[in-house]
Amino acid sequence: MERDYYIFSNGALKRKDNTLYFITSEDTKKALPVEQIDKLHVYGEVDFNTKFLNYLTQFGIIVNIYNYYGYYSGSYYPRKKNVSGFLLVNQAMHYNDNDKRLYLAKCFIDSAAHHILRNLKRHKEDVSEFITKIEIERENVMKANGVPELMGAEGRMRKIYYETFNIILRNGFEMNKREKRPPTDPVNALISFGNSLMYTTVLGEIYKTQLDPTISFLHEPSTKRFSLSLDLAEIFKPLIVDPIIFSIINNRIIAKNDFDIEDGICFLNDKGRKKFVSEYEKKLETTIKHRKLNRKVSYKMFIRLECYKLIKHFIEDEKYKPLKAWW
Repeated sequence: MERDYYIFSNGALKRKDNTLYFITSEDTKKALPVEQIDKLHVYGEVDFNTKFLNYLTQFGIIVNIYNYYGYYSGSYYPRKKNVSGFLLVNQAMHYNDNDKRLYLAKCFIDSAAHHILRNLKRHKEDVSEFITKIEIERENVMKANGVPELMGAEGRMRKIYYETFNIILRNGFEMNKREKRPPTDPVNALISFGNSLMYTTVLGEIYKTQLDPTISFLHEPSTKRFSLSLDLAEIFKPLIVDPIIFSIINNRIIAKNDFDIEDGICFLNDKGRKKFVSEYEKKLETTIKHRKLNRKVSYKMFIRLECYKLIKHFIEDEKYKPLKAWW
């Protein structure tokens, strides 16, 4: 079974014959089973060469690079083998048609709203007034006549949602407001770190399908990012990332000493990153009985299924309906 590998130490990634090795700065060597790797996540200062990258391409392995603070910098994205010109044309047509684009953009945010409310309803007695406000903004999302108006309602909804974090979180963790660039407190650092992981997870699942990751509908397509990953991540951030944050803080899995602050930037140190990644991988591997497929499906597979639903929508086989967790 393929899984993600995370590299936190400094060293070098090398190919020798048909094996990959990670050699640490202390000259210890660890073999990486290439046929069992889904993605590589590199957090340390790691050297590798084109011979190594060419070998990864044969297996379709994406390498995600993170900066000193642990936030996503970019990816080595191997040439896609699973491509379809027919699908690409149809995906682009759905972007160019304002009504079709708006429909998909609303779907992504409506699903996000569903999962946000799902999180809050577990604390209903404490956050009931916030739930009411978010439900109003959710209605505004569905009434929006354009993507900018939609994004405005989504922004207000998120702001209200983040105001509940100080009510839900315990053990001295607080967040005054959402700060992305850069995060200045532990809660913001956790959100940014988790969202980076979610972005790369979604990108990896898109890579396994015929979808083009650069043609998006909620976020404006750009020459410097895989914006469809941002679209689909909206669905899964409140479903996967936020509950992990609530759990690791309230259950004392993570503590203030798992963070460092340098030059006003707050970020997880290596110990903290390993704790978060461990919980994140457990969540992705958790299975749920699928109502239609009548079998157990992991959270990670739900992301792939969302990609397949988009493909069916683009080729007009079945209208897209976003995931709304029922469990």
